[in-house]
Amino acid sequence: MHDVVILGGGPGGYEAALVARKAGADVTLVERHGLGGNAVLTDVVPSKTVIATAEWRTIAERAPELGIVAEDGAPVRTRVDLAAVNARVRALVARQSEDIEARLSSEGVRLVRGAGRLTAERAVEVEGETITGDAVLLALGARPRVLASAAPDGERILSWTDLYALEKLPEHLVVVGSGVTGAEFAEAYALLGSRVTLIASGDRVLPREDPEASAMITAVFRERGMELVGGRAAAVSRTDDAVVVTLEDGREVRGSHCLMAVGSVPNTDGVGLEEAGVRLDERGYIAVDKVSRTSAQGVYAAGDCTGVLPLASVAAAQGRIAMAHALGDAVRPLHLGHMASTVFTAPEIATVGASEADLKARGIFYRVERLDLARNPRAKMLGIDQGFVKVFGHTVTGHVLGAVIVGSRASEHIYALSLAVANRLTVDQVADTFTVYPSLSGTSSEVARRLHGMREDGPHGT
Repeated sequence: MHDVVILGGGPGGYEAALVARKAGADVTLVERHGLGGNAVLTDVVPSKTVIATAEWRTIAERAPELGIVAEDGAPVRTRVDLAAVNARVRALVARQSEDIEARLSSEGVRLVRGAGRLTAERAVEVEGETITGDAVLLALGARPRVLASAAPDGERILSWTDLYALEKLPEHLVVVGSGVTGAEFAEAYALLGSRVTLIASGDRVLPREDPEASAMITAVFRERGMELVGGRAAAVSRTDDAVVVTLEDGREVRGSHCLMAVGSVPNTDGVGLEEAGVRLDERGYIAVDKVSRTSAQGVYAAGDCTGVLPLASVAAAQGRIAMAHALGDAVRPLHLGHMASTVFTAPEIATVGASEADLKARGIFYRVERLDLARNPRAKMLGIDQGFVKVFGHTVTGHVLGAVIVGSRASEHIYALSLAVANRLTVDQVADTFTVYPSLSGTSSEVARRLHGMREDGPHGT
């Protein structure tokens, strides 16, 4: 029997708690806000709910293309009640958090409310109580990065955590930041009906994604009427009913509201980490190895506070790995090369494995095949005319090295290719696996078939 103390109830924390209980440990989880962490309370669940709502609006307005028209023959028009949207978001978030709490309680996890602080000898102080354990897991999360010259006020200048309190749709939303958060919210609010201006530091949105996928989303944004402005924001000011974003070159962008999406900072200050021997890197993140160990004996860390990769799935994996290691179970170290991720724009961008830029940089012999989803019969039935599937295959071994899917529900369809990457399947094994006809996943199979025999073709793309 072991005692485990977990500081933080996000994906890294609650997944670790479940693993530890299954292994027979006594588990105490300390959380100051609510179960689920940022992923449930302020980030993934609420943001993707808003995005799903925006997507439903576009589906409704495209109904006439499929032969569904209003009885009076008028165009299908919709209006967004943002107060109702956000009320649903808040209710869904509360329900999800309650479900996680109920699951942990049913598994015998002791829950302690309050702000914990790490002390020496693998102990956590919270609300005057000292809780010790054979292992401590830090799942502290992160918060929106705030620029002193553009501090959110919760009314006109907003972080993404402020959006769910809005009662009315912003007339003109200026989004600062063209990474995942900025791109997702910019498109969601554009689809909901706001005029949107997106300020991007580069020549395209989502600069870290596959260049072809990024270029497609950039083009889609422009086609939908979004204004893209190149530059970096230096400051944001406001009047009673407007905001002014001043760029570094002196230009000004005016709107009714401004969303600051300029990254996150870890919640690692003020919780006694350095005093307890936990090393932080130069950015303030907790330094961990591939089994989630910190520099302090018996202390592990998981999630956004580690700076490894800001994904809920990565946080959960880190938490599970930490508990397996701490409790003597078999451990498979974290392998980011097997992680799948999705940008929830419309269309979505889902990726897994190596990128083409990475393959080129490493000098790996590979070949790439790509097919547009518009050729897929199921896509035609559903009215999907954007997106593609791209697969990278090793020209020597035939293994699937990576993949990119751009399209509706790409986050669902990437799973088969994730299995291929994680289990070192060959393109022929993927091609020989039956798919349903008609199905969107059939395109992945067809791309794999096109890579058959690539070893005889010699190296490509290097």
